[in-house]
Amino acid sequence: MKLSKSGRIALASVVSLGLGFGVVACGPPNTIDFVYVTSSKPNGQINAYKVDSQAGALIQLTGSPFPSGGANPVADVSSPNGKNLYVLNHDSNTVVEFAIDTNGTITQQQSCTTPGSSPTQLSINKAGTYLYVVETYQPGHSANNPGPGALVVYPVNANGQLGATSSLCTPVANGSNGFFPVGNNPAAVNVVASGTYVYAVNQSDATISGFQVGSSGSLASIGTFPIGVAPNAIASDPTSRWVYVTDGAANQMIGFQIALNGTLVPLQTPFKTDNLPDSVQVDPRGIYVYVANYNANDVSAYTIDRTTGNATQIAGATTYAVDAGPTCILIDPAEARFVYTSNFLGSTVSGFTLNPSTGALTAVQNTPFRAAGQPTCSAAIAHGNHAIEVIQP
Repeated sequence: MKLSKSGRIALASVVSLGLGFGVVACGPPNTIDFVYVTSSKPNGQINAYKVDSQAGALIQLTGSPFPSGGANPVADVSSPNGKNLYVLNHDSNTVVEFAIDTNGTITQQQSCTTPGSSPTQLSINKAGTYLYVVETYQPGHSANNPGPGALVVYPVNANGQLGATSSLCTPVANGSNGFFPVGNNPAAVNVVASGTYVYAVNQSDATISGFQVGSSGSLASIGTFPIGVAPNAIASDPTSRWVYVTDGAANQMIGFQIALNGTLVPLQTPFKTDNLPDSVQVDPRGIYVYVANYNANDVSAYTIDRTTGNATQIAGATTYAVDAGPTCILIDPAEARFVYTSNFLGSTVSGFTLNPSTGALTAVQNTPFRAAGQPTCSAAIAHGNHAIEVIQP
């Protein structure tokens, strides 16, 4: 069965759990300050956590969870400068911008209605100047009148608001349209670290739509690339040389080399995952790649060969157990010390410390941490301007 993440989530039902932990933060922050996790129930929530910088434990902020500004939030991403959070509300067809205070609390600033309907995923470029959103249906199509999806590009202003300064919420134009066509049921989108290329994963078509980014933010198609059976998540490495896509139906991760012109060249062999992989992330140094497996309730871990891009399972434990139904995996973007998963069926967030020498994961103190009902995805805010050394071949 080919189900998008939002479609699969809609089939599940859990009871919202309470909040609170017995963890005390200690020492000065030296990795990430805050983690934000969207929850679809009740009524769209954003769980906001303070991170214990020594142990990686999560402490719910006062006032959390906060309203997401819409129904069924399925994804979120923070701006590179750590001042804004963008939340995608699937059932409301909105992207909501929040300002992040120095104490981690968030305040809604702007809500933009997307051109089409049922948005599923978003990605922001490293410069923080463009936000990319994929929608299940482009204008003129819906669940009652199925058709192809859309990729929407929003300029990001200096104050974090979306759209041109003279016309807020207005996306980059594609002729007379406010979107760029992609395939059927786009489930994920990724902009590479260089900002040059953007890739959208079309789950029902089993393809990837590739685009080159122009100076004004406009997109030019560089082709459609076949992949697996039911691709559902995508990530790229910090050198913009490799792309990794999970295939939920075939229990595999498929790798590609990014050619100089942006075309995707498949690596020789897909990499085995556990049951129903649905999220993938590369660590910010480009050494390891991690996959959350929804039905197996675990995380698969791999080392990246920096010459070939091939992924080899990390020695020792082949998988790391998390709570039920992990939907999204997050790696600490500041120092690559911590890994978190949002667990949809468990209404929790699982946390690990990442061994930088081996890539192995160790559960953090008091994991898993409570979240509002049906958590769907997570974003992190870096503390200060930590320099991450990208490992080159």
